[in-house]
Amino acid sequence: MVLKIGILQGDDIGLEVVPECVKVMKAAAAKTGLAVEWQELLTGVRAHEKLGHTWPRSTADALFKLDGWVFGPHGHDAYPKNDPTWINPPVRKKFEMYANVKPVKSYPNISSVHKNVDIVFLRETTEGMLTPGTVVAGSGEFRPNDDISIGMRVITRRGASRVARAAFEIARTRERKLVTSVHKASVYKLCCGMFAEECRKVAKEFPDVRLEEILVDGFAMKLVMNPQRFDVVVTTNQFGDILTDEGAGLVGGLGLAPGLVMGEQYAMAQATHGSAPDIAGKGIANPYAMIMSGKMLYEWLGRKKNEPKALAAAQRIEAAVEKVIAEAKSLTPDLGGKASTAQMGDAIAALV
Repeated sequence: MVLKIGILQGDDIGLEVVPECVKVMKAAAAKTGLAVEWQELLTGVRAHEKLGHTWPRSTADALFKLDGWVFGPHGHDAYPKNDPTWINPPVRKKFEMYANVKPVKSYPNISSVHKNVDIVFLRETTEGMLTPGTVVAGSGEFRPNDDISIGMRVITRRGASRVARAAFEIARTRERKLVTSVHKASVYKLCCGMFAEECRKVAKEFPDVRLEEILVDGFAMKLVMNPQRFDVVVTTNQFGDILTDEGAGLVGGLGLAPGLVMGEQYAMAQATHGSAPDIAGKGIANPYAMIMSGKMLYEWLGRKKNEPKALAAAQRIEAAVEKVIAEAKSLTPDLGGKASTAQMGDAIAALV
């Protein structure tokens, strides 16, 4: 079996951390005998310079032929407004990637607000209120006059059910086997109510996994005070967007926040952090989140394609990352070290 994986570097520090991720993934593939066909695709500012669009048709079409891809951060906040050639890539809705899986994990020797934290968040990503990535055409927001702005929120049974199922499937593989459903059904009785209903329905299919429900405001407080009590957390799009950044802040920041956006057919490794233009080109960006996102892509491909070599490659990456962090000799400045982005990537690749 040959896996086909795309490389999309994006903008700013994406040009620095994505190559380190791919370097480590290639080292793990070589060590385990995993066959991977890599394809580099243009996105972002570089794509606009060469092809006149940040999301060229050639890139979009190529993704359908791949099994997954490594997706670097985009500096879309700085793109010119009201120009259709400068857009935030419309990937999640187009490829039906409905779940964003975001681990939040602390390490003993990395400065953090809390220790002994090990949570996996699942955020639904194809509906809700975040309209730029969830609507096929038009917008979920409109302004009928200068004094009124209206936004739309969409929750479907299908959308809620499939992200809940993904959460229970992950929880089943973990020691504590606990899923926390986060919503606000006490107020949003129909939208959050439907999300909560679907979580309860799915829970009945997993008698070995415990379900608890917490209202989002109370959860935000409990997450700050006692994050160790949580295991797998599933929630809606906008709530998840906020809570996962809060979780990352508890363990050291967005540099320690990997992510995998997955669907039935495709998945992409996409770190939670942005393109960080303020440090781009300085060689100090932390590659951890991107590398661990690549690890998660290998895990997903291993399960999806029934490919044990991909799972073994993921295990080697995680072990190498943990050893580099424990040894603390090749860490970037944000982690208390003096290594460059490439030096940290080299150290991880060497241990793989």
